[in-house]
Amino acid sequence: MTSSNLPTNKIGNWLEERLKLSALTQIAQKKEVPLHKHSIWYYMGGIAMLFLAVQFVTGILLMVYYVPDLESAHASILKINSQIQFGWFIRSLHSWGANLMIAVVFLHLFSSYFMKAYRKPREITWLIGMLLLVITMAFGFSGYLLPWDDISFFATKIGLDIASKTPLIGPTLAELLRGGENIGQSTISRFFVIHVAILPLVLLGLLAGHLVLVQMHGMSKPPGIDTPEKPCPKEKFFPNFFLRDLLVWILSFNVLAVLVTLAPWGIGPEADPFAPAPLGIKPEWYFLSMFQFLKLMPASVGPIEGELVGIFLIAAVAGALVMVPFWDDGKSEGRSALATMYGLAVLIGFIAFTIWGAIS
Repeated sequence: MTSSNLPTNKIGNWLEERLKLSALTQIAQKKEVPLHKHSIWYYMGGIAMLFLAVQFVTGILLMVYYVPDLESAHASILKINSQIQFGWFIRSLHSWGANLMIAVVFLHLFSSYFMKAYRKPREITWLIGMLLLVITMAFGFSGYLLPWDDISFFATKIGLDIASKTPLIGPTLAELLRGGENIGQSTISRFFVIHVAILPLVLLGLLAGHLVLVQMHGMSKPPGIDTPEKPCPKEKFFPNFFLRDLLVWILSFNVLAVLVTLAPWGIGPEADPFAPAPLGIKPEWYFLSMFQFLKLMPASVGPIEGELVGIFLIAAVAGALVMVPFWDDGKSEGRSALATMYGLAVLIGFIAFTIWGAIS
Protein backbone atom coordinates (compact mmCIF):
# COMPACT_ATOMS: atom_id res chain seq x y z
CA MET A 1 0.00 0.00 0.00
CA THR A 2 1.44 3.38 -1.01
CA SER A 3 1.39 6.35 1.35
CA SER A 4 -1.31 8.03 -0.74
CA ASN A 5 -3.66 5.14 0.05
CA LEU A 6 -3.25 5.33 3.82
CA PRO A 7 -6.53 5.94 5.69
CA THR A 8 -5.12 9.05 7.37
CA ASN A 9 -4.33 10.59 3.98
CA LYS A 10 -7.81 9.76 2.73
CA ILE A 11 -9.38 11.45 5.75
CA GLY A 12 -7.09 14.45 5.31
CA ASN A 13 -7.99 14.78 1.64
CA TRP A 14 -11.69 14.41 2.43
CA LEU A 15 -11.51 17.21 5.02
CA GLU A 16 -9.38 19.40 2.75
CA GLU A 17 -11.90 19.21 -0.09
CA ARG A 18 -14.72 20.33 2.19
CA LEU A 19 -13.11 22.66 4.74
CA LYS A 20 -10.09 24.05 2.83
CA LEU A 21 -7.91 23.65 5.91
CA SER A 22 -4.79 24.52 3.92
CA ALA A 23 -6.16 28.05 3.42
CA LEU A 24 -6.49 28.47 7.19
CA THR A 25 -2.96 27.14 7.67
CA GLN A 26 -1.62 29.65 5.14
CA ILE A 27 -3.37 32.50 6.96
CA ALA A 28 -1.90 31.35 10.28
CA GLN A 29 1.57 31.07 8.76
CA LYS A 30 1.36 34.59 7.32
CA LYS A 31 0.53 36.07 10.72
CA GLU A 32 3.57 37.40 12.56
CA VAL A 33 4.19 38.32 16.19
CA PRO A 34 6.56 41.16 17.17
CA LEU A 35 9.52 40.13 19.31
CA HIS A 36 10.54 42.59 22.03
CA LYS A 37 11.01 42.79 25.80
CA HIS A 38 7.26 43.21 26.39
CA SER A 39 6.19 40.25 24.22
CA ILE A 40 5.14 38.23 27.28
CA TRP A 41 1.97 40.31 27.51
CA TYR A 42 0.78 38.91 24.17
CA TYR A 43 -0.08 35.68 25.98
CA MET A 44 -2.75 37.28 28.20
CA GLY A 45 -5.51 37.17 25.57
CA GLY A 46 -4.97 33.46 24.96
CA ILE A 47 -4.98 32.69 28.69
CA ALA A 48 -8.26 34.60 29.10
CA MET A 49 -9.79 32.56 26.27
CA LEU A 50 -8.60 29.33 27.91
CA PHE A 51 -10.34 30.23 31.17
CA LEU A 52 -13.42 31.27 29.19
CA ALA A 53 -13.50 27.79 27.61
CA VAL A 54 -13.24 26.29 31.11
CA GLN A 55 -16.21 28.44 32.15
CA PHE A 56 -18.36 27.23 29.27
CA VAL A 57 -17.57 23.54 29.73
CA THR A 58 -17.92 23.50 33.52
CA GLY A 59 -20.98 25.76 33.38
CA ILE A 60 -22.77 23.31 31.09
CA LEU A 61 -21.90 20.44 33.42
CA LEU A 62 -23.15 22.34 36.47
CA MET A 63 -26.46 23.12 34.74
CA VAL A 64 -27.20 19.38 34.67
CA TYR A 65 -27.69 19.42 38.46
CA TYR A 66 -28.23 23.06 39.43
CA VAL A 67 -31.84 24.13 40.09
CA PRO A 68 -32.54 27.90 39.84
CA ASP A 69 -35.29 27.74 42.41
CA LEU A 70 -35.48 29.62 45.72
CA GLU A 71 -36.14 26.42 47.68
CA SER A 72 -33.69 24.19 45.79
CA ALA A 73 -30.74 26.31 44.61
CA HIS A 74 -28.65 25.97 47.77
CA ALA A 75 -29.51 22.28 48.15
CA SER A 76 -28.53 21.58 44.54
CA ILE A 77 -25.11 23.16 45.11
CA LEU A 78 -24.66 21.07 48.27
CA LYS A 79 -25.55 18.00 46.22
CA ILE A 80 -23.00 18.92 43.55
CA ASN A 81 -20.33 19.45 46.20
CA SER A 82 -20.96 16.32 48.25
CA GLN A 83 -22.91 13.70 46.28
CA ILE A 84 -22.01 14.01 42.59
CA GLN A 85 -18.76 12.34 41.60
CA PHE A 86 -16.15 15.05 41.07
CA GLY A 87 -18.93 17.62 41.45
CA TRP A 88 -16.82 19.62 43.92
CA PHE A 89 -13.99 19.62 41.38
CA ILE A 90 -16.14 20.88 38.50
CA ARG A 91 -17.73 23.59 40.65
CA SER A 92 -14.34 24.68 41.97
CA LEU A 93 -12.99 24.78 38.42
CA HIS A 94 -15.89 27.04 37.51
CA SER A 95 -15.52 29.36 40.52
CA TRP A 96 -11.72 29.59 40.57
CA GLY A 97 -11.68 29.80 36.77
CA ALA A 98 -14.04 32.79 36.88
CA ASN A 99 -11.75 34.64 39.28
CA LEU A 100 -8.63 33.84 37.27
CA MET A 101 -10.34 34.85 34.03
CA ILE A 102 -11.31 38.25 35.45
CA ALA A 103 -7.77 38.73 36.79
CA VAL A 104 -6.23 37.90 33.41
CA VAL A 105 -8.67 40.21 31.60
CA PHE A 106 -7.54 43.02 33.92
CA LEU A 107 -3.89 42.18 33.15
CA HIS A 108 -4.64 42.08 29.42
CA LEU A 109 -6.42 45.44 29.59
CA PHE A 110 -3.70 47.27 31.51
CA SER A 111 -0.83 45.70 29.54
CA SER A 112 -2.54 46.82 26.32
CA TYR A 113 -3.04 50.26 27.84
CA PHE A 114 0.61 50.77 28.79
CA MET A 115 1.78 49.44 25.41
CA LYS A 116 -0.50 52.09 23.83
CA ALA A 117 -2.43 49.42 21.92
CA TYR A 118 -5.48 51.69 21.87
CA ARG A 119 -4.01 54.08 19.28
CA LYS A 120 -5.02 54.38 15.63
CA PRO A 121 -6.23 52.16 13.98
CA ARG A 122 -7.13 50.11 17.08
CA GLU A 123 -9.60 52.45 18.80
CA ILE A 124 -12.57 50.13 18.23
CA THR A 125 -10.53 47.14 19.40
CA TRP A 126 -9.90 49.01 22.67
CA LEU A 127 -13.57 49.95 23.10
CA ILE A 128 -14.68 46.36 22.55
CA GLY A 129 -12.02 45.24 25.04
CA MET A 130 -13.46 47.58 27.66
CA LEU A 131 -16.93 46.16 27.00
CA LEU A 132 -15.53 42.64 27.37
CA LEU A 133 -14.18 43.59 30.81
CA VAL A 134 -17.63 44.87 31.81
CA ILE A 135 -19.28 41.69 30.55
CA THR A 136 -16.73 39.54 32.38
CA MET A 137 -17.45 41.35 35.65
CA ALA A 138 -21.19 41.03 34.97
CA PHE A 139 -20.65 37.27 34.70
CA GLY A 140 -19.07 37.34 38.15
CA PHE A 141 -21.88 39.43 39.64
CA SER A 142 -24.73 37.39 38.13
CA GLY A 143 -23.15 34.04 39.01
CA TYR A 144 -22.34 35.06 42.57
CA LEU A 145 -26.00 34.95 43.68
CA LEU A 146 -26.84 31.55 42.19
CA PRO A 147 -25.60 29.37 45.10
CA TRP A 148 -28.07 31.31 47.29
CA ASP A 149 -25.93 31.33 50.43
CA ASP A 150 -25.94 34.14 52.98
CA ILE A 151 -22.81 35.93 51.74
CA SER A 152 -23.87 35.93 48.08
CA PHE A 153 -27.39 37.07 48.97
CA PHE A 154 -26.35 40.08 51.04
CA ALA A 155 -23.47 41.02 48.72
CA THR A 156 -25.91 41.05 45.81
CA LYS A 157 -28.38 43.09 47.86
CA ILE A 158 -25.70 45.69 48.61
CA GLY A 159 -24.63 45.77 44.95
CA LEU A 160 -28.20 46.32 43.73
CA ASP A 161 -28.84 48.96 46.40
CA ILE A 162 -25.76 50.88 45.22
CA ALA A 163 -26.78 50.50 41.57
CA SER A 164 -30.28 51.81 42.38
CA LYS A 165 -28.76 55.14 43.47
CA THR A 166 -27.31 55.80 40.03
CA PRO A 167 -29.37 58.57 38.39
CA LEU A 168 -31.64 57.88 35.41
CA ILE A 169 -31.08 54.17 34.70
CA GLY A 170 -30.07 52.97 38.20
CA PRO A 171 -33.49 52.53 39.87
CA THR A 172 -35.03 50.94 36.78
CA LEU A 173 -32.07 48.61 36.24
CA ALA A 174 -32.02 47.49 39.89
CA GLU A 175 -35.75 46.80 39.90
CA LEU A 176 -35.49 44.96 36.60
CA LEU A 177 -32.74 42.71 37.98
CA ARG A 178 -34.55 42.11 41.26
CA GLY A 179 -37.89 41.47 39.57
CA GLY A 180 -39.59 43.52 42.26
CA GLU A 181 -38.80 45.42 45.41
CA ASN A 182 -36.94 42.59 47.14
CA ILE A 183 -34.54 39.83 46.13
CA GLY A 184 -36.45 36.57 45.68
CA GLN A 185 -37.42 33.92 43.15
CA SER A 186 -37.70 36.42 40.31
CA THR A 187 -34.18 37.63 41.05
CA ILE A 188 -32.54 34.22 41.01
CA SER A 189 -34.46 33.27 37.85
CA ARG A 190 -33.39 36.45 36.07
CA PHE A 191 -29.78 36.18 37.20
CA PHE A 192 -29.69 32.59 35.96
CA VAL A 193 -31.01 33.55 32.51
CA ILE A 194 -28.61 36.48 32.31
CA HIS A 195 -25.69 34.31 33.40
CA VAL A 196 -26.25 31.30 31.13
CA ALA A 197 -27.94 32.83 28.07
CA ILE A 198 -27.79 36.60 27.65
CA LEU A 199 -24.21 37.30 28.75
CA PRO A 200 -22.67 34.36 26.81
CA LEU A 201 -24.35 35.53 23.58
CA VAL A 202 -23.20 39.12 24.09
CA LEU A 203 -19.69 38.02 25.04
CA LEU A 204 -19.28 35.70 22.05
CA GLY A 205 -20.42 38.44 19.68
CA LEU A 206 -18.03 41.00 21.16
CA LEU A 207 -15.20 38.48 21.31
CA ALA A 208 -15.67 37.59 17.64
CA GLY A 209 -15.47 41.26 16.70
CA HIS A 210 -12.43 41.75 18.93
CA LEU A 211 -10.57 38.82 17.34
CA VAL A 212 -11.45 39.91 13.81
CA LEU A 213 -10.04 43.37 14.49
CA VAL A 214 -6.87 41.91 16.05
CA GLN A 215 -6.35 39.78 12.94
CA MET A 216 -7.11 42.73 10.68
CA HIS A 217 -4.68 45.17 12.31
CA GLY A 218 -2.14 42.70 13.70
CA MET A 219 -0.52 42.81 17.11
CA SER A 220 0.43 46.28 18.25
CA LYS A 221 3.95 47.28 19.17
CA PRO A 222 4.84 49.68 22.00
CA PRO A 223 6.06 53.13 20.87
CA GLY A 224 9.76 53.27 20.05
CA ILE A 225 10.12 49.52 19.53
CA ASP A 226 9.88 49.63 15.73
CA THR A 227 11.91 52.37 14.02
CA PRO A 228 13.38 52.70 10.51
CA GLU A 229 16.88 52.52 12.04
CA LYS A 230 16.08 49.45 14.12
CA PRO A 231 13.06 47.47 12.86
CA CYS A 232 11.33 45.23 15.39
CA PRO A 233 12.04 41.54 14.70
CA LYS A 234 9.08 39.24 14.16
CA GLU A 235 8.35 35.53 14.27
CA LYS A 236 5.73 33.32 12.67
CA PHE A 237 2.56 32.92 14.71
CA PHE A 238 2.25 29.32 13.50
CA PRO A 239 3.89 27.17 14.61
CA ASN A 240 6.49 29.19 16.64
CA PHE A 241 4.32 31.44 18.81
CA PHE A 242 1.38 29.04 18.80
CA LEU A 243 3.40 26.22 20.38
CA ARG A 244 4.59 28.50 23.18
CA ASP A 245 1.03 29.75 23.55
CA LEU A 246 -0.07 26.14 23.96
CA LEU A 247 2.55 25.60 26.66
CA VAL A 248 1.32 28.70 28.50
CA TRP A 249 -2.24 27.35 28.36
CA ILE A 250 -1.09 24.05 29.89
CA LEU A 251 0.76 25.87 32.67
CA SER A 252 -2.23 28.14 33.31
CA PHE A 253 -4.60 25.19 33.55
CA ASN A 254 -2.19 23.51 35.97
CA VAL A 255 -2.29 26.62 38.18
CA LEU A 256 -6.09 26.41 38.12
CA ALA A 257 -6.03 22.69 38.96
CA VAL A 258 -3.66 23.27 41.89
CA LEU A 259 -5.93 25.99 43.32
CA VAL A 260 -8.97 23.75 42.91
CA THR A 261 -7.26 20.81 44.60
CA LEU A 262 -5.70 22.72 47.50
CA ALA A 263 -8.58 25.15 48.11
CA PRO A 264 -11.91 23.73 46.92
CA TRP A 265 -14.65 26.33 46.59
CA GLY A 266 -17.04 26.08 49.53
CA ILE A 267 -20.55 27.31 50.21
CA GLY A 268 -21.99 29.13 53.20
CA PRO A 269 -25.31 28.64 55.00
CA GLU A 270 -28.47 29.03 52.99
CA ALA A 271 -29.58 32.63 52.58
CA ASP A 272 -32.23 33.94 54.96
CA PRO A 273 -33.63 37.25 53.64
CA PHE A 274 -35.04 38.06 57.10
CA ALA A 275 -31.78 37.52 58.97
CA PRO A 276 -29.32 40.36 59.65
CA ALA A 277 -26.40 40.67 57.24
CA PRO A 278 -23.22 38.86 58.36
CA LEU A 279 -20.60 41.10 59.94
CA GLY A 280 -17.87 42.39 57.63
CA ILE A 281 -19.64 41.33 54.44
CA LYS A 282 -17.71 42.26 51.30
CA PRO A 283 -18.09 41.76 47.55
CA GLU A 284 -15.72 39.68 45.46
CA TRP A 285 -12.21 41.12 44.99
CA TYR A 286 -12.92 42.62 41.57
CA PHE A 287 -15.61 44.91 43.07
CA LEU A 288 -13.76 45.48 46.33
CA SER A 289 -11.90 48.65 45.29
CA MET A 290 -15.14 50.40 44.32
CA PHE A 291 -16.85 49.15 47.47
CA GLN A 292 -14.03 50.42 49.67
CA PHE A 293 -13.95 53.78 47.89
CA LEU A 294 -17.69 54.27 48.41
CA LYS A 295 -17.31 53.38 52.09
CA LEU A 296 -14.91 56.31 52.51
CA MET A 297 -17.32 58.84 51.07
CA PRO A 298 -18.97 61.17 53.61
CA ALA A 299 -22.71 61.07 54.17
CA SER A 300 -23.12 64.09 51.92
CA VAL A 301 -21.06 66.45 49.80
CA GLY A 302 -22.95 69.70 50.04
CA PRO A 303 -26.53 68.99 48.98
CA ILE A 304 -25.59 65.74 47.19
CA GLU A 305 -25.50 62.30 48.82
CA GLY A 306 -21.88 61.20 49.30
CA GLU A 307 -22.38 57.74 47.81
CA LEU A 308 -23.82 59.31 44.66
CA VAL A 309 -20.76 61.55 44.34
CA GLY A 310 -18.59 58.43 44.70
CA ILE A 311 -20.49 56.69 41.90
CA PHE A 312 -19.97 59.72 39.64
CA LEU A 313 -16.23 59.75 40.41
CA ILE A 314 -15.88 56.03 39.63
CA ALA A 315 -17.81 56.53 36.38
CA ALA A 316 -15.55 59.48 35.47
CA VAL A 317 -12.39 57.40 36.05
CA ALA A 318 -13.75 54.57 33.90
CA GLY A 319 -14.98 57.03 31.25
CA ALA A 320 -11.51 58.54 30.88
CA LEU A 321 -10.10 55.04 30.25
CA VAL A 322 -12.75 54.44 27.62
CA MET A 323 -12.00 57.72 25.85
CA VAL A 324 -8.18 57.54 26.06
CA PRO A 325 -7.71 56.63 22.33
CA PHE A 326 -9.28 59.96 21.37
CA TRP A 327 -7.02 62.21 23.47
CA ASP A 328 -3.77 60.21 23.24
CA ASP A 329 -3.37 59.63 19.51
CA GLY A 330 0.43 59.42 19.64
CA LYS A 331 1.04 62.88 18.17
CA SER A 332 1.85 64.56 21.49
CA GLU A 333 4.55 63.38 23.89
CA GLY A 334 2.88 65.35 26.67
CA ARG A 335 -0.47 63.62 26.19
CA SER A 336 1.25 60.24 25.95
CA ALA A 337 3.06 60.79 29.25
CA LEU A 338 -0.16 62.04 30.85
CA ALA A 339 -2.03 58.94 29.68
CA THR A 340 0.68 56.69 31.12
CA MET A 341 0.61 58.51 34.48
CA TYR A 342 -3.18 58.35 34.54
CA GLY A 343 -3.12 54.60 33.87
CA LEU A 344 -0.55 54.10 36.65
CA ALA A 345 -2.68 56.13 39.06
CA VAL A 346 -5.78 54.06 38.23
CA LEU A 347 -3.87 50.77 38.56
CA ILE A 348 -2.22 51.73 41.86
CA GLY A 349 -5.54 53.02 43.18
CA PHE A 350 -7.31 49.81 42.17
CA ILE A 351 -4.69 47.63 43.89
CA ALA A 352 -4.48 49.85 47.00
CA PHE A 353 -8.26 50.06 47.54
CA THR A 354 -8.63 46.31 46.90
CA ILE A 355 -5.99 45.46 49.53
CA TRP A 356 -7.42 48.05 51.93
CA GLY A 357 -10.89 46.61 51.50
CA ALA A 358 -9.64 43.06 52.01
CA ILE A 359 -7.81 43.74 55.27
CA SER A 360 -10.21 46.28 56.78
